[in-house]
Amino acid sequence: MSILRNISTSGDDSFLIERFKSTGDLNLLAELYGRYMDLAYAVSIKYLKDTEASKDAVMEVFEELVDKLKKHDVNNFRSWLYTLVKNHCLMKLRSASRNKSVILDENSMQLKEDLHQEVDEKEWQLQKMSDCIGKLVAEQKLTIELFYLQQKCYKEITEITGLDWNRVRSLIQNGRRNLKICMDKSVLTAPAK
Repeated sequence: MSILRNISTSGDDSFLIERFKSTGDLNLLAELYGRYMDLAYAVSIKYLKDTEASKDAVMEVFEELVDKLKKHDVNNFRSWLYTLVKNHCLMKLRSASRNKSVILDENSMQLKEDLHQEVDEKEWQLQKMSDCIGKLVAEQKLTIELFYLQQKCYKEITEITGLDWNRVRSLIQNGRRNLKICMDKSVLTAPAK
């Protein structure tokens, strides 16, 4: 027990980690985790918003530490633990949302069908837009992709392309007009709803 007292006063997390890895002594892990249990609980409360679930999470994370600490090289235990607790809580929330049951009635079935049609329509529009962008002249296509898809500003586009600011502005305006014309033509050939 005198070794444990010396470790406690040393305040060195990395020493505790290395000793735990070499000996597997759970007392060492408990000493280390005890220093940060308040942090683990606070993070759990932040994500789970339930005291009992947070207490459970703190204990579950301790159990995870037994294996995970042996597998990982941890330089900053506090920040590593924060991430571990956060991920643990997010996984609990994700699995809880997967296990919810849904009661479907006629209205919800119609809503699902409407949503499916809306998704199909959006996919068709995106495909058509992609086709229309492909039909633009090379400089218009490049500036439209940089401006709208990569969200670059005019100044960044001038630096990337080597074109002057007025030319970039003109290409984007003309490209946008040509896209609208192409998209309007494609509305006539839209899939039936």
